[in-house]
Amino acid sequence: MTPTLEGVTVLSLEQATVLPFLTYRLACDGARVIRVENAERPDPNRFVGKDVLGEHDMRSYFLPNNCGKEAVTLNLAEAEGRDILRELVRRLRVDIFATNQRPRSYAKLGIDDATLRAVKPDLIWLGVTGFGPDHDEAAYDPILQARAGFMELTGAPDGPPTVFGLPMVDLGAAEHGYGAIMKALYRRAMTGAGARLDLSMLRSAVSWMVAPIFFSASLGERITRTGTTHQFFAPVSVLRTRDGYVYLAVGNDAQWAALANLPAFAGLDRPEWVANAGRIVDAERLHRELGERVGRLQTAEAQALLREAGVPVSRVNTLADVVGDPLVAPRLVHVRDPRTGLTVALPPPPVGDPPPLTFPPRLGEHNAKIYGETLGYPPERLADLRGRRII
Repeated sequence: MTPTLEGVTVLSLEQATVLPFLTYRLACDGARVIRVENAERPDPNRFVGKDVLGEHDMRSYFLPNNCGKEAVTLNLAEAEGRDILRELVRRLRVDIFATNQRPRSYAKLGIDDATLRAVKPDLIWLGVTGFGPDHDEAAYDPILQARAGFMELTGAPDGPPTVFGLPMVDLGAAEHGYGAIMKALYRRAMTGAGARLDLSMLRSAVSWMVAPIFFSASLGERITRTGTTHQFFAPVSVLRTRDGYVYLAVGNDAQWAALANLPAFAGLDRPEWVANAGRIVDAERLHRELGERVGRLQTAEAQALLREAGVPVSRVNTLADVVGDPLVAPRLVHVRDPRTGLTVALPPPPVGDPPPLTFPPRLGEHNAKIYGETLGYPPERLADLRGRRII
């Protein structure tokens, strides 16, 4: 089966997490992704994590979001570098240009929408910013988690606001950017028109807050941290077993009745707990008594009983458990570095199968291929550009 985005070329001036993850998703769908970096000030993530390859600019934190890509270096602070960028857009027939540089850099680096779409009018231009193109404030994922209200909703009720265990604002904005690009590609296929897409990470994050903002702004209800429980349903919680933890979530009264009728949970079938409303008002005692009964069971035993009764439940898995899950393990994506032999494992994409992915590119790894073979620069010009720090 032909990958969905085969034939689509992406040129991305990217760094950190949000845009590299977005373009990684595009690469998994078959797009050709070329990341652009300054040779002397490359993506800072290249230098984060363990040195697993013996290469100081290919550390472990950089690797997972950059498989399947090519990489060139280009100094856009120099006029010649900006000229080369425009030549790349034209000669590579770039479909999508993306950047997560701060907006004040757009015109200075020659990466603004007007400049690049003057070269290729049907270009889809994407700018990812913390707070929109009119705001130049620096932003990182946890800062945005705090500002968007995520941290107020995460953690124990009597504990401090807590950052989520994954960079959800980065990942969420990447997925929203992916969707916006798909719509722009469809619109271009129908009309031939390019597009400017400005993606605010704050707006992206707040867009997920549909229920909390509704209850707070419309009804005046205070929405805050509930730990592992749920504001509107009970029982919903992490419970300790004899050898680990399970998370169970009772979403309706029929599921509760099935649980309460199990011999292992005898004594929970109280009339005041038949309806969810009664369970919610008495949730603390309910969870305590349910926890006492779950605590007598092995994890596997608790899972088997509750699943048989139709109650949603899961062991609280370690990452090793996730990798070994029979629904995950056969679909893991393995990418081998031909230079060192290191093989890395990645989760499967959410839908479909990825094309064979190449190992994350070294800094400027594809300069000779793209500048030499595609643009036709002879070796002496490449050497001159390197010597003058243009590439």
